[in-house]
Amino acid sequence: MKYYILLLFTLCSTSFCFAQNTPLAKPSVVQYKWQEQERIMFIHFGVATWLGSEYDETGKFDMSRINPTNLDTDEWCRVAKSWGAKQIIFVAKHVGGFCWWQTNTTDYSVKNIPWKNGKGDLLADIAASCKKYGLNLGIYIYPGDVKYGAGIGSGGKTTDPSLQDAYNKVFRQQLTEVLTKFGPMLEVWFDGNCIIDIDDILTKHASKSVIFQSKKASIRWPGTESGMLAYPAWNTVTKKALQSGVATQYDDDPNGDVWAPLEADAPLYNHNWFWNPTNEKKRKSQQNLLDMYYKSAGYGGVMLLNASPDTTGKITVGDQAAYKALGDEIERRFAKPVQQITNKKGSVFTIDFMTPTPINHIVIEEDYRMGHRIRHYKLEGKTNNGWTTLAQGSSVGRKKIDAFATTNVTAIKLTIPRFADTPLLRSLKAYHVTNYTYTPAATETNDWAICGTWDTKTFKNNKDTITLNLNNFITKPGQYEVVFLADVAVTGTSIDNAIINFENQNTMQSYLSSKDNRTFYINRTSQVSTNSSSTLTLYMRSDNQVFQNRGIFKIRQRP
Repeated sequence: MKYYILLLFTLCSTSFCFAQNTPLAKPSVVQYKWQEQERIMFIHFGVATWLGSEYDETGKFDMSRINPTNLDTDEWCRVAKSWGAKQIIFVAKHVGGFCWWQTNTTDYSVKNIPWKNGKGDLLADIAASCKKYGLNLGIYIYPGDVKYGAGIGSGGKTTDPSLQDAYNKVFRQQLTEVLTKFGPMLEVWFDGNCIIDIDDILTKHASKSVIFQSKKASIRWPGTESGMLAYPAWNTVTKKALQSGVATQYDDDPNGDVWAPLEADAPLYNHNWFWNPTNEKKRKSQQNLLDMYYKSAGYGGVMLLNASPDTTGKITVGDQAAYKALGDEIERRFAKPVQQITNKKGSVFTIDFMTPTPINHIVIEEDYRMGHRIRHYKLEGKTNNGWTTLAQGSSVGRKKIDAFATTNVTAIKLTIPRFADTPLLRSLKAYHVTNYTYTPAATETNDWAICGTWDTKTFKNNKDTITLNLNNFITKPGQYEVVFLADVAVTGTSIDNAIINFENQNTMQSYLSSKDNRTFYINRTSQVSTNSSSTLTLYMRSDNQVFQNRGIFKIRQRP
């Protein structure tokens, strides 16, 4: 089959380019290198693996039990490559303080376990394997240590102030060791911020690394461990938000003055980071993993999927199969576009096909080295009925995957009506994925409508009262469903109470029920006229003192 491509360069009169007060934020060379990887494999392997839990809460585990005789870091790298990961992040030190490299900062380390008679160095092994297999390496080093009273969420702050200076020295040495003895680290992970002064170390030894959390952060956590981003997903924030050390996707700002891309992390097990026989049974389905890919890499972020070796050091056969199946399916879907255009400039792009051609995916990539230029886009397909909207959106960045029901088209058109500067299109690719059925998420179906928004920035004393006017949505008698959705799934935001009101009267509350504190059902039995009114008043609370949050309310008539 032959295809003819027509590219329209003109900036249409309907397009709108707006001026920013500040130059567009752009990724650094290091950020760009990191973001281009798209997929990264996390490895959680430590004392918690033997404990069968998520944390080593005491730092006093019997280390004689740690002897992973089947450990093969080459195999770990092969597993990473099987699903397209370009980097491994290894948890070299978790909450309990156990260190997987040879260090004199603590006796709670690899030098005092039976494995390799205490002479082993797992960080050295994984570094060598990554080099062998062409993978980049990142390091997770927890800023705290329970033996110093700096446990979960401490950021390295000791409960006893008299121990702080001593621990600062310990951690600074540990960080220096992992950054200088094992080759380049493309990523440094501080889980939950770091209060210890390490700026000089990062400046000296991690200038070619992206930093996850801390004052030196250059990438961000979405605010959830689902492995999925909210949409739109902007890679830019304000410098002030980023320097807080705990910026999340909530802080997205398309006009932000610094680039800080999003890394969507998730365990393979639902929801556990370390292996045990029970956790292995919670392995996520391939469909769940594909959804993660579509809503992380497919939203312009980076997908960070965990691996959990067992007590022998092996990634289990079932887990290996899940990773390979994921990689194979991504390859099957996106390796060969039906047609594409690359490296173009403008606001309208059209691809013409000689004959009607089925497609069900379109992938847009902009040259984000020059910042987020695209601010709104529309994808159309030319069918027997003329131009039909296939998808539309706002943020693009590195990549935006749009999926839709299979449609026979003779042409597709990308229109960018709103942009911050002349759009730079890296590629526009059309795909026909076989054996694929488009199933939109419940909150994205046509019968859902946004009926309100909320934002914890408007809360006073951590509370707010929001009244939703539902007149335009409850247009006839029936049962209606209202859902409360958060952009970022941080904990602490809830609805304490809800009251329904019809016709501005004292309505019986039996017309309102709730499935949980996020889903409400309204039963409108009376007729709806032009003078009718329906309002839902929600009493909200936020107990989270660290992260802001925001979101929407959606409504639909129950099927």
